[in-house]
Amino acid sequence: MRFLRTLALAGLLAAAPSLAIVEPAAYEPLAPMDIHAGTTQNIVEALASRHYVSAELDDAVSSEILDAYLQDLDPSRSYLLRSDITQFENYRYALDDSLQRGDLLPAFIIFNRYHERVVARFERVISRLEQGLDAFDFTRYEDLLIDRKEAPWASSPAELDDLWRKRLKDSILALKLAGKEPADIQELLLKRYQSRLARAKQTNSEDVYQLYMNAFTKTYDPHTQYFSPRTSENFEINMSLSLEGIGAVLQREDEYTKVVSLVPAGPADKAGELRAGDRIIGVAQGAEGEMVDVIGWRLDEVVQLIRGAKGTVVRLDIIPAAQEAQGSKVIRITRNKVELEEQSAKAEVLEIEQFGHARKLGVISIPAFYVDFNAQQDGKKDYRSTTRDVEALLEDLQAQQVAGIVIDLRNNGGGSLQEAKTMTGLFIRRGPAVQVRTKSNRVDILDDRDPAVAYEGPLAIIVNRLSASASEIFAGAMQDYERGVVIGSQTFGKGTVQSLVPLNRGQLKMTQAKFYRISGEATQHRGIVPDILFPPAYDPDSIGESTLPGPLGWDRIPAADYRVRRSLKPFLPEVRSLHQARVAWDPDFNYLREAYAYRKARSEAKTITLNEAQRLAEREEREAFWLDLENRKRAAKGQAVLASL
Repeated sequence: MRFLRTLALAGLLAAAPSLAIVEPAAYEPLAPMDIHAGTTQNIVEALASRHYVSAELDDAVSSEILDAYLQDLDPSRSYLLRSDITQFENYRYALDDSLQRGDLLPAFIIFNRYHERVVARFERVISRLEQGLDAFDFTRYEDLLIDRKEAPWASSPAELDDLWRKRLKDSILALKLAGKEPADIQELLLKRYQSRLARAKQTNSEDVYQLYMNAFTKTYDPHTQYFSPRTSENFEINMSLSLEGIGAVLQREDEYTKVVSLVPAGPADKAGELRAGDRIIGVAQGAEGEMVDVIGWRLDEVVQLIRGAKGTVVRLDIIPAAQEAQGSKVIRITRNKVELEEQSAKAEVLEIEQFGHARKLGVISIPAFYVDFNAQQDGKKDYRSTTRDVEALLEDLQAQQVAGIVIDLRNNGGGSLQEAKTMTGLFIRRGPAVQVRTKSNRVDILDDRDPAVAYEGPLAIIVNRLSASASEIFAGAMQDYERGVVIGSQTFGKGTVQSLVPLNRGQLKMTQAKFYRISGEATQHRGIVPDILFPPAYDPDSIGESTLPGPLGWDRIPAADYRVRRSLKPFLPEVRSLHQARVAWDPDFNYLREAYAYRKARSEAKTITLNEAQRLAEREEREAFWLDLENRKRAAKGQAVLASL
């Protein structure tokens, strides 16, 4: 089981009594299953022979595995002691040999020590909460360190007691400022820690094994993962999109469930209240169901709560990524299936004024690169695909005599590689669309061989941080051919290809190839850097390939043989100059720039105050900032200003 970093809302005061010592319940140490030894050797062999990265399993990798395992177990250094870490150092250069033998004893020895610490810690916190909240003095000035990735390991239980005292105090203060009564705060926090304790005690050998194997696989890259049988089943359900739910991709971050992205045209996307980067802290069923606190829960358990039948309602208590005031909010989403029809490309015509003349601009929004594989394989001539739909939309827009076309790929997480290639062909005569390099350094070039062009007029492609994979391939090709101007913010940067390898127990999702643009540049890590930059809506330091642990780096290979028919480069300096002059006074751009700078500065804070008066003052300062920023934008646009948020 994965217990992750900080309780974002936790803490008690220094003047309060220390946490009561509770003798831990008898603990039965976990041990590997017999089948795990063979599975481990399967994984070692598969990674050595088939992973894109050629890496020898040696002492250096062993050291990385130990660090990754400890990071996954106790990322905020809140349970284990320095004395524990000193003992674990005996394994630093031995894990490579153990893995090759299929010996998992070191992993389970480390985990069992950690597990003892976790159970004892939760029991102590529960005991302290049962004593009531009266001892907490919120007038004292002290801070809680919230970013503990580099914090030293605690030298004594008393040092950890003080950390958890502050965490608990922070939780109480946050709930108090949200308007909750002391009795309700005590009940909520007791339920939270009793739930975490119960789940800790339910940890089994399969949980430990998956956690340890993924500490090993992530030394190759963050997309290579071991899936236990249960995780494999969940992965296949998600990939098929057959499950009724909210349409969100989730991951664990610290002790929270974080939204990575939304499935285009899915229920959450349509509801419009959930965004990438939001953290889910509670889940409730229906309009009146009890809100279940899910802080510290395993990802698969949270997913099970969120899933449900079509037409039913799930309520989520979330901490928004773009947090403009402390606290959380509850949103409501009606579960449904994501239909291909809803993910299809759509077009609209905008009428704009340019240099004193009215012009029509066509915009084609593409939420995903899709294709109806079943209909295609059945030989149906009218099967749906991104390329077919976009081609029809291009024809319709040209019939309306638009002056230019924008391809909107914002929030498009990718999809079919084949569709990215064929859609590139709608805008070029013929030529390569993307290069794919395998482990053996063989480079396959995917070409468009159709000389027909669906549209030859002015073209722009708009992207953002959530444009990934196939979106980056298409945008990169348009940029390399100088066929269109790419505008927006830097893209996600996922330029690797994974496949599933069956094992004697579970599966291995493994990186086996890498994408390259026709210019030879990788899309991996760096993504696509637009010709015209817009202020980012998402923090590139918290979302994107570069934020994952140990991503494969950017590099380049020789360029493919391609021809630029009409160069845009001579015009880009003037276009950038006009853009900068225009947005310098544009109220919406100014709002975006200032909002991002403010959120960025706040996200870099390492500590949070535990003094109630200071917290209230900070909240008032935040509200004043957002009200002033909103009103300056409204005044510049000739709109009435607001009296309050």
